[in-house]
This record gives sequence, structure tokens and C-alpha cells, in this order.
Amino acid sequence: MHDLTPRQIVDALDQHIIGQADAKRAVAVAIRNRWRRRQLDESIAGEVYPKNIVMIGPTGVGKTEIARRLAKLTNAPFIKVEASKFTEVGYHGRDVESMVRDLLDQSIQLVRAEQAEHVKAKASERVTERLIDLLLPGSDHAVSATQSDSEDTDGSDEDAGYVAPDQSTERRQRTRDALRAQLEAGKLDSRDVEMTVRKRPQTSVMFANMGLDQMDPDLSNMFEKMIPEQTARRRTTVAGARRIIEEEETDKLLDPEKITAEAIDRAQQSGIIFLDEIDKIAAPGSGGKGGTSGGGGSGGADVSRQGVQRDLLPIVEGSAVSTRHGTIHTDHILFIAAGAFHVASVSDLMPELQGRFPIRVELEALTKADFVRILTEPRGALTKQQQELLKVEGLTVTFEDGAIDAIADLAARANTMMENIGARRLMTIVEKVFEQINFDAPDMAARGETRVDITGDFVREQVAAIVDDPDLSKYVL
Repeated sequence: MHDLTPRQIVDALDQHIIGQADAKRAVAVAIRNRWRRRQLDESIAGEVYPKNIVMIGPTGVGKTEIARRLAKLTNAPFIKVEASKFTEVGYHGRDVESMVRDLLDQSIQLVRAEQAEHVKAKASERVTERLIDLLLPGSDHAVSATQSDSEDTDGSDEDAGYVAPDQSTERRQRTRDALRAQLEAGKLDSRDVEMTVRKRPQTSVMFANMGLDQMDPDLSNMFEKMIPEQTARRRTTVAGARRIIEEEETDKLLDPEKITAEAIDRAQQSGIIFLDEIDKIAAPGSGGKGGTSGGGGSGGADVSRQGVQRDLLPIVEGSAVSTRHGTIHTDHILFIAAGAFHVASVSDLMPELQGRFPIRVELEALTKADFVRILTEPRGALTKQQQELLKVEGLTVTFEDGAIDAIADLAARANTMMENIGARRLMTIVEKVFEQINFDAPDMAARGETRVDITGDFVREQVAAIVDDPDLSKYVL
């Protein structure tokens, strides 16, 4: 993150997301400003707050993907939540503070994975030694028995069955060295072993309607301590035992308090919360007019949209949220909101909430030309995915230019005739094109076929009739 300029961030996003230059520039500047703030003196850094962003655009144009790729690029804690699933206090559903707790949990996982890499080599050594112990059961008992028997002899090497302790140790070490070499070479991965598995019960299952993270932190910790760790004998392969033991040994080498402290700091300073469908909690026509009364006076029977906005406001403004890992302050968490805003508009949100999202970016609907680029340019393009999947079956798939153009054209027509779902329509079209090929692929390979050419005529033959039939396309596409 420290080495990425806004231009480099945009270039990295361009590898996965087509178009939407304004949105990419906005998030790139927001991320760079977070790094700039960290370089300031503490006296002024605390006064610099993140510039939260609202993305406005129809579904399927890349709003969520921009935020997700941005978080991955900067290695920042990131969660995506639907604003419509939150409810006003007093209604059934999740409270808005749960998204901050989820962000902290994600941050802990992120930091733990990084710390686990640092101790990977040492943990691997311990794993190997424990696997050897599993493959040589009772070795310690055998050694002590041998030493005990030796003490009862008169010291003569001619006694029948006598093995000198140093010879026994040397022989045991040779056996362990041989097993270690085979384990490192993977020659014993399929051998069965029996081991004791330790696991902590899922206490959150006891409170399905209210997770432990929503309780008082001291109360949730008390419940965790009340339920003891469980053990069970389990038979598995050496490869399976290696994964279990590696997790246990890694936990022993990590410092939970250090991980939690760093995770809290990272969540507070670098965390990104993506609030999707924020337009669903805005009441059309009741926005900023009339002061604080806007934003949802006509809420539905189940959820007061204005109430959800009131609950969101302190989180976005900056507040302290108690979690079972400690208190997390939301002042410098970056919030990226998104919504189609087909019926409502940003001005229909509460004025106070609007003010906390100073940057507004409108994303453009995708055109046929955009679809062509989406099918060919990104690293994980749908066409490349199909090629790799069928390569597993031994089939080489090639796309003619006419085929790409036909898929893009059909997707654009379908979006025009039906609900515009953006690039998601491409997935439906591509799957329909390859429906029969994917089914017949093993049989085709068995017959010796190795090549599949996708032409424009073939694409239209598979899909055009469905697109042109409005009634049928509603159910198929």
C-alpha cells in the first residue's frame, strides 16, 4: 500500500475491471490519502478523516468488484454488507454494530495468516516430529523399559536380549531419521494413523438468534471459558493429520494478544466497509427537505428505513464499538456505499448521513463495446475460465472474433429487453453457449476430439432464439 500511487492503483484495478474510470480514480485517491495521513504528526493526523464514497449505478457495472479488488490490493480488512439487512433497534434482525465486529474478525484472520507465515518453518519442524511420534507409537515407553531392564543386569554384554542404552538410542534415532526423510518426500501421506483431535465447541450455536459478538464482551468470554475443550480419537491419513497438527502447532507459536492488538489497529486505520444497497433504506421523495425528518418517514411495516439510517449515522460519523476482542473506534474506517438509486436518490437519505459521504461517483451502464472488453481483457475473463475448465478434460477451446462479438451483442440486447443486470448477463449467455459442450466434454475427449471452435454462428444458434423470445428469455436468461 505504501508504494502504490493513485495511478498505480488505477492500473491494477484496470486488470480486472473494465471502464468506470471516475470510480477508480476516487477510490485510488481515498486510499492514498489514508497513507498520507499516517505520515502526518499525531496532532494533525487525528483531525484528518476519510472521505467516504457513494457509488451510484445500476447492478452489474463493477461497484462491488472495485471495492473488493481495492481491499485485496492494499491488504486491508474488508467486508461487504447489505444495508437492507440491518434493522432499527427493537426490530428483529442484525444491529448495525455487527458490521464493525465482522470487520474486526476479518482483520484478525488477516493478521493471523501473516503471523502464521512467519512461524511456518518452525511449525513445520514440530509437525514432522509429532507425525513421527504417531508413526512410532510407544517409542518413549519402549526406551524407558529398555533402560529399566539394563539397570537390572549385571553389566555383561553377553546377557541374552540385552541392548545397551546408547545402542537403543542410536537405533531409534536412525529409525526416526528414516521416517523423517520419507515424510518430507511425501511417501507416507496415504498411510493411516490414529490421533487425538482437540476442538472447542461452537458456543455461538447455543445463541443462534444472538451471537456471542453481540453480547457484553465479558459475558461472551465467560461462556467460552465455561465450556471445556473436547477431545476425540480420530483415524485419518498422514496428510490429514499434518493439516490438523500444523494448525495446533501454529496456534502454540502465535501470540493471541499481539495479533488482536495489531488487528484492532489495522481495522481502525485501514479497514474498508462496503455498504451495498444503501438506496433501499432511502425513502423516495422524503430526503433532505425539512431538516432531520428526511430519509424514510414512509418506512415499511417491518423496518423503519429512517431508523436504520439513524443507527448507521454514529457508526459512519465515528464511535466506539465494544467487541469481545476489545473496543474498536470507527472514526478512520473508510465507508464505501453503493446503490442503483433507480427510485430514490442520494438526496433522499438523511442530511446528516449524506454529509458523511462527500464523494459521489456515478458509474455508467455497460455497452456492447464494454462487454467485448470484459470477455477478452481481464485476467479472469469468462472466456478464459471456460478454456481452462475444458482444458482439464483435454479439450482446447478457441473463440473467433465473431463469437466474442455475438456474445456481447446478445448480452446487450437481453439487457435492453429485460432488466439491465450489467455484466452479470454475460455469465448467463456464456453458460448457455457452453451448456451442451460442458455436458458432452468427457465423451468428446473419449472419442479423441481435442479441439472446440466457438464461432459467431454457433453462439447465435444456442442463444439468439431465446433472446428474441421475450417470454422464454424471462425464465432462461
